[in-house]
Amino acid sequence: MRAVVIDGSGAFRLKQRADPVAGPDQVAVRVHAAGLNAADLQQARGDYPAPPGWPTDIPGLEIAGEVEQVGADVTGMSVGDRVMALVGGGGHAERIVVPADLLLPLPAGSSWREAAGFPEAFSTAWDALVVQAGVRAGDRVLVTGAAGGVGTAMVQVAAASGAHVVASVRRTELHDRVKELAPAGSTVEVVAPGQEGGRAPYDIVVELVGGEECLRRVELLRTRGKILVVGVQGGTVAPLRMFDLMLARAQLIGTTIRGRSHAEKALLAATVRTSVVPLLAEGRLRVPVDSAFPLDGYSDAYARLAGPGKFGKVVMEL
Repeated sequence: MRAVVIDGSGAFRLKQRADPVAGPDQVAVRVHAAGLNAADLQQARGDYPAPPGWPTDIPGLEIAGEVEQVGADVTGMSVGDRVMALVGGGGHAERIVVPADLLLPLPAGSSWREAAGFPEAFSTAWDALVVQAGVRAGDRVLVTGAAGGVGTAMVQVAAASGAHVVASVRRTELHDRVKELAPAGSTVEVVAPGQEGGRAPYDIVVELVGGEECLRRVELLRTRGKILVVGVQGGTVAPLRMFDLMLARAQLIGTTIRGRSHAEKALLAATVRTSVVPLLAEGRLRVPVDSAFPLDGYSDAYARLAGPGKFGKVVMEL
């Protein structure tokens, strides 16, 4: 099979690798499309290694494809099933083996492109907002960096939960497209970063950008509010006025999925399978695809991922 490989210098290369073989509790999937994420670039820089049990030099955290081989101990799954999954690595290849309990069914009518951008973004959004922050109808939620892959998922999950969503988007040409993410019966207000304070206070602030000033948003919280730190591409170190956190009796929550145990990931997959995939099937959630590239166009795909002005997900089609 062909696979994108991170070489010793941190560069991406397209190489041939042996086809993986499914173990007893695994399924081999022929990948039709794969999502790109900031973690792929971080892994290439040596900052975010793959967890044990996953390919150490093949990036890719989310895939969509067809089942080609079913392990001896796997039940309820057949060759030809259309599936998608959040994986620990190895997704940017023509084939991958995945533990069966991480797989999600692909709703009828969903394209490979959309499915490839669903698992990481919406698993992250649901876990952070619903499971950890306990978002409720009527909450005011600020999502920073709301035009990206995870940002567009956060906006939709918050709105579908009945929250009033304020999406912070630097590029004004994307504001109308972010507004259109609002599920039926909900609204999304879009502002530039400098306008966030005018819509405060917030019950939940979703931090997807990072940078030195990001934790100043504690000043925008309502009493007992929460800041969810999910992305830090703009910088990994930020000062915090702890007295502001104390006065607000606020919570600061950091989260990531890749480094969790298999049991935790399987539990999250089960939650997404029963609670989030049905919303996608009903059309209440959608996956905006910014751009799609063939596997041999991997260099352009990663360049687009690293560049500014994206709306939604960057994917590769195999």
